[in-house]
Amino acid sequence: MRFSRVIALALILAAAAAAEVAPARLAEQAQALFEAGNFQGTVLVARDGKPILNRGFGYAVKEWELEATPDTKFRLGSVTKQFTAMAILMLEEQGKLTTADPIRKHIPEAPESWQGVTIHHLLTHTSGIPSFTSLPDYKKTNALPAPPLQTMKRVTGLPLEFDPGTRFKYSNTGYTLLGLILERASGQDYASFLQQHIFGPLDMKDSGYQDQKTILARFAGGYSRGPKGIQPADHIDMSIPHAAGSLYSTTLDLLKWDAALRTGRLIGESSYKKYFQPEKDGYAYGWIVRQLDGEDVQMHGGGIEGFSTMIIRVPAQKLLVVALANLEQAQSGRLAQDLALLALGKDIPKPTIRKEVELPIETLRRYPGVYQLTPNFSLTVTLEDGQLITQGTNQGKIPIFAETETRFFPKVMEATITFQIDSGGKVTGLVLDQNGRQMPATRQ
Repeated sequence: MRFSRVIALALILAAAAAAEVAPARLAEQAQALFEAGNFQGTVLVARDGKPILNRGFGYAVKEWELEATPDTKFRLGSVTKQFTAMAILMLEEQGKLTTADPIRKHIPEAPESWQGVTIHHLLTHTSGIPSFTSLPDYKKTNALPAPPLQTMKRVTGLPLEFDPGTRFKYSNTGYTLLGLILERASGQDYASFLQQHIFGPLDMKDSGYQDQKTILARFAGGYSRGPKGIQPADHIDMSIPHAAGSLYSTTLDLLKWDAALRTGRLIGESSYKKYFQPEKDGYAYGWIVRQLDGEDVQMHGGGIEGFSTMIIRVPAQKLLVVALANLEQAQSGRLAQDLALLALGKDIPKPTIRKEVELPIETLRRYPGVYQLTPNFSLTVTLEDGQLITQGTNQGKIPIFAETETRFFPKVMEATITFQIDSGGKVTGLVLDQNGRQMPATRQ
C-alpha cells in the first residue's frame, strides 16, 4: 500500500514537472517560427480558460520598435465570420429571421437567379454566389469604400457557380450579404449590434469593427513581404470586408469568447448545435469542423491586408489556441496547429530555418514565365524589383527565395520550387514539392 502511494506521488510529481515544461516548449515552437521569419504577433494557448502561454513575438509597430503583447489589437480577417454567424443565430432566436429564409426576403434587390439561395447557404458557403475577392480587378478598388450592397452589385451580373446547396465554395460575398441581412433585420448597423449583443456582454473591451476614422490604442501595424523585405501592407477600406472580415481583437478577448462558447452563454442549446454542425467540406456556421490527430476541432483562419490569424478550439480538451500575426504572409495556421498538437502531448519538430542565397539578376531573369500544373491551374513566375514572385490561378502573389541556383522556397508555407533546366541551359519547367507531393509543371 505504501509502495502504491509512492508510485502515485511520483506520477503526480512527474505530471507537475511536465506542466512546468509545457509553456517553455510552446514558446520555443513559436520562437523558432519567428526566427525563421514566418511569424510575428501574439500567441495564446489556454486550457479550461487558463492561459498556458500568452505572449508576443516581434514588433506590433516595427517603425517604433513597439513589441507585440497580449493586449495588442489585430485585424481578425475571416475569423470575423464566426461572430457574424453567431449574430445571425441570435436574430433567429429573437424571431427576426430564420436561417431557412430566402435571402431575397431581406434583400429584394438581389437578382431573381438567387431566389433559391437561403441564409443557411450563405453561412455554409454553399450558395454558389461568386466571391468578390476572386474577381480579376479586386485589388484595384481596395482603397475605395464599398458597403455590402455595392459589393453585391459587383457579382450580380455573374451566374451562380452551382445550384445552391449542392457544393461548397468559399464566398466572401456571402458573408458581406449576411452583414446586410443582419442590419436590416435588427435595425442596427453591424458594429453596433455586435457591440451590444456580443462584445459588451462578454466584456470584450478590446474588440470591435475597425472604423478607420477612429484611432485605436495598442493597434498593430500591418505588414507584408516585399522585394526589399518587410514593408507596410497595402491599404484596404474596411467597409469592403464588412461582416466577412472587418473585426479586430486580442488574444485575451478571444479567451473570453472561447469561455462564452464553452458555456453556451449567448444562444440556446439547439442554436449552439446548429452553429457547429458541419455541412459540405466540414464547414459549419463560420467554423471549419474537422479532426486533428484524432481530436474533433473547431477552427478558422483569416487573411487580410497586413494580417494573418488562426483560432483552434478542441472542445473535449477545453483547449484553445490563437495565433494573431501582423504579417500578411505569416504561417499563423501552421503555428496554431503545431501548438495545439504540442498541447495535446504530440511530438512536433521545431521549424527549420531555410537559408537564402543571393543570385545574380541574370540568373533570376531565366525563370519568369507561365508553368502549367494542371489543365485548370498554372503558376505564373515574374521578376519584380529583383525578386521572383509566383502567382497561382486566382490566387495572390507569393515571393520565393533562392536556396540554390535552381531551388527556391516561399516563406509563407512549407514548399519547394525546383526549376528544370535541359542540357542546353533552357528552363523547361518546374517541380512544386508541397505536402509530400511532387507536382511537375511544364513551361508554356
